[in-house]
Amino acid sequence: MQARADTRIPLNSLLIAPDRELAEQFLRVAAATRTFQTVADLKKYPPAQTLEIRLRQFQPEVVLVDVATELETACALISFMCTLPSPPPVVALDREAPAQTVLRLLRLGAREYLALPFEAGVVEAAAAGIARQLGIHRFKAEEPGTVVAFSSAKPGSGASTLACQTAFALRRLTRQRVLLADLDLLDGAAGFYAGCRTGGSFLDLLERAAWPGKLGEGFWGAGSDGLEVAPAPDSPAELPLDPVQFRQVMDQLRAAYAWIVLDLPVIFHRVSLMALAEADRTFLVVTMDLGGLHLARKALRMIERLQGGRKPDVLVNMAGRGDGLIRPELDKILGVKVFEQMPDDAPGVGRAAALGQPLGGTPLGLAIEGLAGQLAGLERSASVGQAGLLLKVGPALAGT
Repeated sequence: MQARADTRIPLNSLLIAPDRELAEQFLRVAAATRTFQTVADLKKYPPAQTLEIRLRQFQPEVVLVDVATELETACALISFMCTLPSPPPVVALDREAPAQTVLRLLRLGAREYLALPFEAGVVEAAAAGIARQLGIHRFKAEEPGTVVAFSSAKPGSGASTLACQTAFALRRLTRQRVLLADLDLLDGAAGFYAGCRTGGSFLDLLERAAWPGKLGEGFWGAGSDGLEVAPAPDSPAELPLDPVQFRQVMDQLRAAYAWIVLDLPVIFHRVSLMALAEADRTFLVVTMDLGGLHLARKALRMIERLQGGRKPDVLVNMAGRGDGLIRPELDKILGVKVFEQMPDDAPGVGRAAALGQPLGGTPLGLAIEGLAGQLAGLERSASVGQAGLLLKVGPALAGT
C-alpha cells in the first residue's frame, strides 16, 4: 500500500478516444506522472446529449478528447462543451500538431493541446496549468489520515447513506484520497450506495495484513468521482475481533488515505465498539421515533462508560419525520447536544442510491456538504468556490 507523502493528486478526467493506441500511450504517461486519472473512458465520440449526461454523472475536472480520429466531430464536441454552464477544461490529444489545427482548437476553447510523443514534462505542465485554473492544490501534506465513523442506534436510521454521501463530499471538497469502508459484512449497503459492486473488502485487507506492500492501486472498488470503496463481501461474513490486527490495518490506511470513512453496523455490535477506539470522529445517527431515541440514549450511556466520558456526535436523520420535537427537547432526551439535524429527502436518497452518485444540491446534499466541510476545516463563503467553501487556517479537527 502506497504512502501519501508528497503525492500528486491526479485530475479526474473523462476520456473520449476512439484511437485506443493514442489513448493508451497518453494514459501510460498520465499514470507515471500522476497527472490525470480517468473516471470514465468513452471509446466512441458520443452524441452531444449523451456527453452532457456523462458530464453531469461523473463531474470530471477535465475532459480529454482524441482529435486525431475525426477532427470535425471532435471540434463539434469541444465547441458544444464550451457552451455549457461552468464547462470543464478540455485537453485535445493528437498524433501530430499542425499549427492550423492547434490554433483552431484553441479558438474553440480547448485549454491544452498535447501531441505524440507525450513527454512527461509537457503533460505535467498542462496538468499544473489546469489545476491552477481550477484552484486545486495537487500535493498532499505528510500527515496521518483521518478516520470518520458512522453508526446508528437501530437499523434503518440512514447511517450508511450519510457515510457514503459524506465520503463523496469529502472527495469533492478536498480532492484528496478518500476510502469508504463497509464494516457491516453481514448486510452492508455502502458499496451499493456508492455505485461500487466489486473490489476488495475490508476483510480481504485483514487477511492480507501481513503483506501490506502487495496491495497496490486498484485493490479497492471504484465509486463515482474518484472515491475508493471497500464494499462488503458478496457472501455474508464476520469480521475478526482482533483489536491489535485492526489497529495495524487502520495505521496502514491512515498512511495511504487522507480520509477513511467507516460505515459500521449498529453501535451495539462488537465490531462497531472496536472501530470506535480507532476513529478520530464518530457520528451516531438517530431517528426521532421513540424507539430510536430510547436506543440512542442507551447507546450514548454505554459509549460514555466504555470510552471514559467520550461521546460520539449525534446526527438526527430524517428530522422532518419527528413529532414536533425541537432541538432543546432532543438535547434533554438524549443527554447531549445534537450536533446536526439532517432533513428528510427520501426521493433524493432513492435516486442517488439507484445511480450510485452524490446527492448534489438537494437540502440533504447541502447539509452533508456542510458536515464534510466542517470535518475538513472548511467554512462557507457566498463568493468563493463552486461549493461555497473556503479552507480555514489551522488543524481541521482542533479540539476534537
